[in-house]
Amino acid sequence: MICCYIYADLKQTDMKYEKVIIIGASSGIGEGLARAFAEEGCKIGILARREELLQNLDAEYPNVFLIRVCDITKEEPENYLQPVIDQLDGFDLLILSAGVGYQNRELDPDKEIRTAQTNVVAFTKIMMFAYKYFEKKGEGHIVGISSIAGIRGLDVCPSYSASKGYEALYLESLRRKARKSGLNIKILTVLPGFVDTAMGQGDHVFWRASVKKAVSQIKTAIYKGYGRAYITRRWRVIAWILKFVPRWIFERA
Repeated sequence: MICCYIYADLKQTDMKYEKVIIIGASSGIGEGLARAFAEEGCKIGILARREELLQNLDAEYPNVFLIRVCDITKEEPENYLQPVIDQLDGFDLLILSAGVGYQNRELDPDKEIRTAQTNVVAFTKIMMFAYKYFEKKGEGHIVGISSIAGIRGLDVCPSYSASKGYEALYLESLRRKARKSGLNIKILTVLPGFVDTAMGQGDHVFWRASVKKAVSQIKTAIYKGYGRAYITRRWRVIAWILKFVPRWIFERA
């Protein structure tokens, strides 16, 4: 059986999280993870742009969620994260699921720039904030949702593909930084293939996983302390092919 994860630490962790922050919790994987941790009895800060969807989630799990409406492309992390942290009295795990992506064959400038602003600029600010917070605390766990699309440049979605590659490399860099600094900060890079969300629709979609299955595998990766997880596991094979296929073959495929 092919091993489906690259480990951050070889040893499994029995840690259970009490206080979690999820950015991008109004739909898709973020919403699924919010539900999953709520069912474990965690106290959770949920953040997103769409207040109505956050309120609907809150109504299903009374006294579990702290809601914060924000636009990560227009606000600084300390302005929307710090109030939630203060209400939670700290936190153990941050999951960044917010992101945008378009099929953009026409290279619409607005779509390309909006993608970069969300997936690169806002992403970087949030990751710096979380890393520095856990650096002071002495421990913590950061999870970022990248994509299989970030392994090679894709002509149908240039900015999305490039930005997801950036996210994966940035998380890898932070993981190395934490390890070399001797810090107990776990950092997980999640690389989904197609998941049954608004972003996972389109032509030529295959191996599309349900949100429930994706969330289950992401939670497993979080609790076992993995450094990288392909969602679902079979996408590791596609990732391997994409990484090693010669450039001249890939560009003509």
